[in-house]
Amino acid sequence: MMETEEKYKVVIIDDERTAIDALRRELGPYREFEVKGVASNGAKGKKMIMELHPDLLFLDVELPDVFGLNLLSEIRDDVLWDMKVVFYTSYDKYLLQALRESAFDFLLKPFESEELKVIIDRYRKVMSASALLPPPSFASSFSTLMSQHGTFMISTVTGFRLLRLEEIGFFEYLKDKRQWQVVLFNQTRLNLKRNTKAEDIIGYSQAFVQISQSAIVNVNFLAMIDGKCCQLYPPFHDRNDLIISRNFLKELQERFYVL
Repeated sequence: MMETEEKYKVVIIDDERTAIDALRRELGPYREFEVKGVASNGAKGKKMIMELHPDLLFLDVELPDVFGLNLLSEIRDDVLWDMKVVFYTSYDKYLLQALRESAFDFLLKPFESEELKVIIDRYRKVMSASALLPPPSFASSFSTLMSQHGTFMISTVTGFRLLRLEEIGFFEYLKDKRQWQVVLFNQTRLNLKRNTKAEDIIGYSQAFVQISQSAIVNVNFLAMIDGKCCQLYPPFHDRNDLIISRNFLKELQERFYVL
């Protein structure tokens, strides 16, 4: 009796019809990969992911309603199966390292057949090697990859910004504007997109710890905990209003004292 070839479910989330058609066409010869669904925005894509449980997700970086990394952040706690993500993007190559840190791989539009083959072959090898091991959840894989090398792509009101961990002092919530702001080492302040939540920021790195409803600090800059106040190293030492709420004190102490 012949062995049945294992099938892998594929979902594509992209708002460019020509890009979707090109990817579907090039995936055709790889018979074990079945395109189960296609979505043109993040809302439909999220629903499709949770319904179809794809093994391989091709995700555009910037969709009409959401940034690709934010979409992954939103679903990471709900994806309990082993889903590999390939960013399918037109972005310049200088951004690709940041994208690689939060996904299995990337495919730069327009792509050559050989570039897709490299990804498919790599996926096959990874799945073959892990066949005897319990698959990691997407949530744990995403969290680990996001913090590698301490580089993050943050979505601001003016566009996307690549930042290193050592550049970031703290985040504060601007109640009047209803959005988070990041304060950098050079004293630059960047307003994040309005849909950015505290849990999104904390997900970037274990170094980011929430101390109140309106502040998240980088513990690498935390000099001491003075009662209910965070004292930071220069150039953030003049901030004396970073007050720790009771609900967040224990976690901050635990994180600070293990440094």
